[in-house]
Amino acid sequence: MGKPLLQHVFERASQCAELDELVIATDDERISDLCESIGARAVYTRNDHPSGTDRIAEAASACEEATHVINIQGDEPLLEAELVDTLARALRDDDDLPMITAASPVDDPALIADPNIVKVVLSSQSDALYFSRSPIPFRRGDIPSLPTYRHLGIYGYHIDFLNRFISLPPSPLEQAEGLEQLRALEDGARIKVHLTEHDAIGLDSPDQIPLIESLLTAAQK
Repeated sequence: MGKPLLQHVFERASQCAELDELVIATDDERISDLCESIGARAVYTRNDHPSGTDRIAEAASACEEATHVINIQGDEPLLEAELVDTLARALRDDDDLPMITAASPVDDPALIADPNIVKVVLSSQSDALYFSRSPIPFRRGDIPSLPTYRHLGIYGYHIDFLNRFISLPPSPLEQAEGLEQLRALEDGARIKVHLTEHDAIGLDSPDQIPLIESLLTAAQK
């Protein structure tokens, strides 16, 4: 029997050099039991949070000295530790940066069209302009120099901004797309996007399970 998905994520995150503390936020006793068996610290949270970010904020409040938070989602078993460290260093080195995430180039038309794959368009300063489940930008003409970027499901926050974020009501764009990062953009926040060639394939739908399992098996050889 293979390892649980969350265990793969925890083991990869444990390799990060820039994290002072690693905790798993959960409201599920089964997850807590798994954490105990693998030596991970679980932080129990309420079960009525409207978003994962709200859950992260509650867990962060248990880490009183935290100034920044990296949200590593539990469905990213192929996440690279160096990517997490890069985001953590960027937050640490720029105290005015409220939020950071990551993206990688994608050119597969099937992935670009897939609503489970979130796309992002960037400014010339690599700040996010918009996130969407639809293919963006719309290509009225062929512009080879304009890439399409796939958003990777990892976020970093300055703790002050994280607390502000969860005080905001869900925004219209967030509700339309089902993407909570749009709440930050609608509020006028800057989201820096780190570009990477790393293609962290998360578990976005059940039909991806065989692919994830094969990639994990290959990575362990």
